[in-house]
This record gives sequence, C-alpha cells and structure tokens, in this order.
Amino acid sequence: MKRRKVGNLLALAILSTLVERPMHPYEMASVLKARGKDRDMGIKWGSFYTVVRNLGKHGFIEAVESSRDGARPERTVYRITDVGRDELLDWLRELLAELAPEETKFVAGLSVMAWLGPDEVITLFRARLMALDEEIERFRVGLARLLEEIPRLVLLEAEYQLAMRMAEAEWVRSILGELTSGSMPGLTDWRTFHETGVLPADVAELAERGSTTS
Repeated sequence: MKRRKVGNLLALAILSTLVERPMHPYEMASVLKARGKDRDMGIKWGSFYTVVRNLGKHGFIEAVESSRDGARPERTVYRITDVGRDELLDWLRELLAELAPEETKFVAGLSVMAWLGPDEVITLFRARLMALDEEIERFRVGLARLLEEIPRLVLLEAEYQLAMRMAEAEWVRSILGELTSGSMPGLTDWRTFHETGVLPADVAELAERGSTTS
C-alpha cells in the first residue's frame, strides 16, 4: 500500500463528497453521516477539521469562499482540486485492487487465545456466534429495506460487510464444531496445559527458540 500525504480514511470520505460539489465542513460531515460513511470507514469525528486542514495544506482541496450567518462562526466552502481528484481515483484503485492486512481486535485475540482453556473458548465462541447471527439478521432486514429505495450500486459496501459477517459466522461455527467434537489438532495438549500448567514439549521448544532469536 502506498504511503499517502493524508492517509486517514476520513480524507477519502471527504474527497469523495467534494467531488460532487463544493461544500463547507459542516455540510460535508452531515452528508457523510447521512450516508453512513462513519460506520463504513470507522470515522473519528474529533479529527475531522484536522483532516480538512491537511487536505488543504497538501493541495487536495482549496477554499473558494467564506461566509458568516449572523453570530455563527465563519464557514469556509471548499472544492476538490485536480490534484485531489487524482488522489481520490488513485486511492480508490489501490483499495479495490490490492490486498492489505487488517489487524482487528478479534484477530489479536485469536493470536493469544491458547492462554484461555478450551471450555472457556467454547463458551466465548458460542456467545460470539449468537451475536453474529443476530447482527446478520438485523443487517439483512436493514439492507433489504434500503434496497427498496436506493440503487444497489451505492450499497455495495453494506452488502460486502454483510458477506464478511456471514463468512466470519461460518468460520466460528466450524471452529466450534472442531472444539466440541474433539477433532481439533492439539486439543488434548491444550487441555492438559490448562490442567497442569506445563507447556507441551513442542510448544515449549518453539517458545524457547523464539526467545533466543529475538
């Protein structure tokens, strides 16, 4: 992935909004919220004006006019520049075509999951699966309702999110099956470790090897 001058995904959201027409920051934020982009891109609104300033600093957007309505703060209207439009299109091509590692909290938990016992993990996975199934059903209903009014083309990100949640649920369900049936490789050693506190020999060897090479 390319290192960008303004790499916050909020910058991408702002550029994609200004490509339609010039707007002032409050209007940009309102449009993004109305379209659910804060959910799609994990937007942190506290950095909104900083990102706007940085986009201006690097020439991706420019101020076209300022106005004041009574005692309200001055509002500056921005438009996207040719450089900004090129940045938007290049960024979109990269995001859609190239793979990028996504470090999620769930992935982080999985990476050190073995410190919990198998029975507790089964309980936790069952709780996660129940939450996933409930979320998927809500998502399905909401997406179906939106599709009655909005073209599918502008809802593909929601469709993708639903597909990813469904895939995650299927994976969690399969791991639960292995854990509860006892078919998961290494399950006996994992259970023994939590009963005795002694690492299996092969795991201890790997841990020792890692400590001597770091």
